Amino acid sequence: MSTYKLVCPHCRERMRIRTSEGTHIFLRIAYLQCINEACGWSVRAQFEMTHEMSPSGMPNPAVCLPVAPVAIRRQAMKKEGEQQMDLLGLETA
Repeated sequence: MSTYKLVCPHCRERMRIRTSEGTHIFLRIAYLQCINEACGWSVRAQFEMTHEMSPSGMPNPAVCLPVAPVAIRRQAMKKEGEQQMDLLGLETA
């Protein structure tokens, strides 16, 4: 299980979601707060689903998002700081 990490741009500490509300099937409004009491920055954020990365095994006909372009899907598969070898660029002897 992964945890979603948000970082305060002021003090670089973690932020927590205090509350959130769904405004649309693909949009959620969240209210966040920095966990650093000395900073205390709070903000409103929007989390939007924009592209389908892979199809659902239990599709809902009401859900219709564009399929993500290949470049976005490749980027999502890379882990931060990971150096992935490009097998297509290798020459065989």
